[in-house]
Amino acid sequence: MDHDPELELRQSDVMDPARAQAMQVTLGSEPKLQAGDALPPFFHQLYFWSPEPPEGLGRDGHPKVGGVIPDMGLPRRMWAGGRLAFHAPLRLGAQAERVTVCENVVRKEGRTGPLAFVTLRHEIWQGGTLCVSERQDLVYREDPDLGAPRPVPPLAAVDEEDAVERSFDATLLFRYSALTFNGHRIHYDQPYARAVEGYEGLVVHGPLLAQHLMLMAEAALGSLERFRFRATSPLMHHEVGTFCRKGRALWVRGPDGRLCMEAEA
Repeated sequence: MDHDPELELRQSDVMDPARAQAMQVTLGSEPKLQAGDALPPFFHQLYFWSPEPPEGLGRDGHPKVGGVIPDMGLPRRMWAGGRLAFHAPLRLGAQAERVTVCENVVRKEGRTGPLAFVTLRHEIWQGGTLCVSERQDLVYREDPDLGAPRPVPPLAAVDEEDAVERSFDATLLFRYSALTFNGHRIHYDQPYARAVEGYEGLVVHGPLLAQHLMLMAEAALGSLERFRFRATSPLMHHEVGTFCRKGRALWVRGPDGRLCMEAEA
């Protein structure tokens, strides 16, 4: 599909320690981060907001497509996965710049209808140094047939070395949405999530699952150089997820044994 590879979005932001502390509290940790400290992996999701007025939003609460992301006529958006490289620490209290380009767009026919795969490339710079490279994989698709049988997700492994159970209520999802300025209604508007997008409840943010996996990997393996993750099945707000690690492999297992996310550090 045609897209403009030269179209880029540049955003500047100060790595506010208060926002990072609020994220620590939201994740269940002590708010200890201060100016000058290194930003934990993936906490850059808290910055570089792209606020739009109400008329600039789509029905799902996301900004309307048509800029860096082309309009493909498909209403449902999902964050399918990502790949990150951590080159140098981002320091709290200092300004940083993020440069975003649409690296690739592919449209395909899937079992449930047309799909469009979009890859955004982000580079985050601070003080003239490239600190983080990120590729963000998005999927756009048609509205679901609510009467059709649901696809069967893969089963998760059960041979983990470490495991932590985590639950996600509606308040936690709201706070994470607020901190990341994510207006996607599937995370806080249950009637919309069920009736329009066909979910069984509120959807736990894929990046929130990945955030916990990254912190789990960092605690076990030390500072991360690279991390990749791929979402395979949504986790609902009323479910308990088990966060697992075996060596450098990580995953999230749903309460029924399904694989919700897989990752590698």
